Amino acid sequence: MGGAVVATLLVARVNPFLATGAAVLAGAAAGAVTALIHTKLRINNIIAGIIVMTAIYSVNLRVMGRANTSLLDARSVFDATVEGLRALGLRARVDAPTVIGILLVLLVAVSLLLVAFFRTDLGLAVRATGENEVMIRALGVDTDRTKILGLGISNGIIALSGALVAQDHGFADIGMGIGVLVTGAAAVLIGEALFGDRTVGWWVVAALVGVVLYRLLVAVALRIGLQPTDLRLITAALLLLALTVPRLRRSVGA
Repeated sequence: MGGAVVATLLVARVNPFLATGAAVLAGAAAGAVTALIHTKLRINNIIAGIIVMTAIYSVNLRVMGRANTSLLDARSVFDATVEGLRALGLRARVDAPTVIGILLVLLVAVSLLLVAFFRTDLGLAVRATGENEVMIRALGVDTDRTKILGLGISNGIIALSGALVAQDHGFADIGMGIGVLVTGAAAVLIGEALFGDRTVGWWVVAALVGVVLYRLLVAVALRIGLQPTDLRLITAALLLLALTVPRLRRSVGA
């Protein structure tokens, strides 16, 4: 959804920062709708997610008006950031190193905000809802509220990623998000298998390291001769490995 919203707004010449912010809000709204279906209608959480994902496909088509939208002539956040750097007297241009630098700064900023939030009372309640919903509800916490907030935040960040990917690639496509869920799960599980259960800061670091390692392992697999059509098989193998390693570690420790 993030890519569809940002593409439509950028083509309409909306400020790229405002367009990206609108994409984040749209993603957060989709997450909140998923949580509302689960908490208020008592629909299974996985089924609720599937329902919203199915609906969003049509919503994205409605928003873009077509299956894909070119952004080659649109002004992106990278263009706007470089313009700001030049206004400060810095020599910058929109190239790969600059884009990577902007994304790294944004990645660190979002990570720090997440760590700070999850250390607050509200953030702790959101984490506790995921760990042990029955216990946190017994303490008087409104778990419906924390679920809505948690899914809103997570889907907002996902939409931010989609918006940035669309601007970096120069287009938004209706199928560009297919398979990302499995990839994200594999990356998180790989990081968790390596770092184990630690503080919230380590959880964020583990997720980031997991993403890098996942992409590195896929690149190595392709380099040694596996075909791109085998990517799903590679992902499945990595998921199985990431799920098995923690159990083996506990068995050895016992």
